[in-house]
Amino acid sequence: MEVIHDHVVVGSGMTGAHAAQTLVERGRRVLMLDVGVRETRYAPLVPASDFVTVRESDPEQHRYFLGDRFEGIPWGAAAHTLTQPRQHLIEGTDRWLPLRARAFMGMESLCYGGLGAGWGAGCAVYTAPELSAMGLNPATIAPAYEPIGRRIGLAAQRDDATPYCGAGLMTVQPPLRMDGSIAALYAQYQRRRDAIRSTGIVMGKMPMAVLTQAMAARGGTRYTDMEFWADHDLAVYRPWMTVEDLKRSAGFEYRDGRLVVSFAERSDHVEVRTRRVEDGADEILRARRLVLGTGTLGTARIVLRSQPGDEALPLLSNPYCIAPALHMRRLGAAMERERTSLGQLEMFLDPRGDGLDVRMVSLYTYRSLLLFKLVKEVPLGFADARVLMQRLLPAIVLVTINHPDHGSPGKRVRRVPDPASPTGDALEVDYTLGADEARENEAGERRILAALAKLGCHALKRQKMTAGSTVHYAGTLPFGDGERRYTLAADGRLAGTRRVFVADGSPFRYLPGNGLTFTLMAWAHVVAEGLARRSDGD
Repeated sequence: MEVIHDHVVVGSGMTGAHAAQTLVERGRRVLMLDVGVRETRYAPLVPASDFVTVRESDPEQHRYFLGDRFEGIPWGAAAHTLTQPRQHLIEGTDRWLPLRARAFMGMESLCYGGLGAGWGAGCAVYTAPELSAMGLNPATIAPAYEPIGRRIGLAAQRDDATPYCGAGLMTVQPPLRMDGSIAALYAQYQRRRDAIRSTGIVMGKMPMAVLTQAMAARGGTRYTDMEFWADHDLAVYRPWMTVEDLKRSAGFEYRDGRLVVSFAERSDHVEVRTRRVEDGADEILRARRLVLGTGTLGTARIVLRSQPGDEALPLLSNPYCIAPALHMRRLGAAMERERTSLGQLEMFLDPRGDGLDVRMVSLYTYRSLLLFKLVKEVPLGFADARVLMQRLLPAIVLVTINHPDHGSPGKRVRRVPDPASPTGDALEVDYTLGADEARENEAGERRILAALAKLGCHALKRQKMTAGSTVHYAGTLPFGDGERRYTLAADGRLAGTRRVFVADGSPFRYLPGNGLTFTLMAWAHVVAEGLARRSDGD
């Protein structure tokens, strides 16, 4: 007799992993389908040491810092600059997930753990106005943050930023330490707190999915400054860690090497059509319920193939700006051996004071991503630029400004023919920011950088990043009444189906400036809990 699986979950990233875990915890059986690309060339070479020790002692460091073919030296656009041990995040995507766009840089992943295998670990709890604008019920989503936080481990503190990114979290570890430069900025903010807050800006720490104390088989961070190169002690949460734990459960099965192409709903099950990446052969599996957690762009592909039409789907992606800055008080200072590469401090601009359309700013200091990536941005000859950047390094602060995004007619994605693609199609993206949006973003950036200057940190320039560079996407299958084509019901069910559910960011009708990954996990948990309450006969 042909097997009909209870639940097929597609993707091992943030949403797939947590939808699967919730279902398994509720006693349901899950088959996870994934391509599951792994990194085997460079990751095993990276020592379990801090960055300074590596630079001082490892004779093989050039292999993973620069690449055996010097592929780690990027001379193109600054966006999507992955380190060598993270290059597998995008391996195979040009072939299997082709994207056609003139002014949009989309990033997708076929790797084990998805894009979460290289994320920055920020975990923002959205405000009630933000959740409502997205189409989510705050009374449903807000309680889902806590169980996800307990699963992954959060480092957090209560401060002025908490209402914008951490409200309601109960189970947290001590926050990540700040290095000397960031700590000095924060101390200056505390001294000028009232003046800065009067401009609508607050400063504080984002909850981070990084252990500062050991938890189960994972160790606390040792501040090695190697987070973009390795997963030392498993301190930074990655979704493949959840999948590895699930593999020890009797109700879970993981099958990799399979690209889910489309689905077809039958009377009592869903046929899931996959393509084996090794030999290109088709394979059909059957499920009582199908859960798509392939990311906003990946899910759009699958749905458009399964429910073909000429419609263009809406698309959301955070506009993004980077401003290299100099923290003048740190000129000539020494850099700590023990530090983190991750974001250490955030700023939030609430332009109207209502918790909506908030701009989020992350502050990073710079070392382990290596100076040659900055030197090429300096308008000097290489020899002069190298010496200058070495002297300035302790004072460099990278300021990243993320803006919210609203839907508009100029932001669309559609399926187009592509004979060169193994699936015969590609996604075509058109993304144009409206003039009013651009003006509001410009005003917000100037306001933020002026506040930073008052704290002694002066921006050298602003670099507007190409649309899509944040790798935050949403909105292709917006929440609706559950009946209109290419929309989702409130429980995640895809319109026109009874057994197909979407657990990623596809239904969100608004994209806050804060990173959406924590809310993606919470949404996947809510979708899976709803499925677990249903009987197999539904």
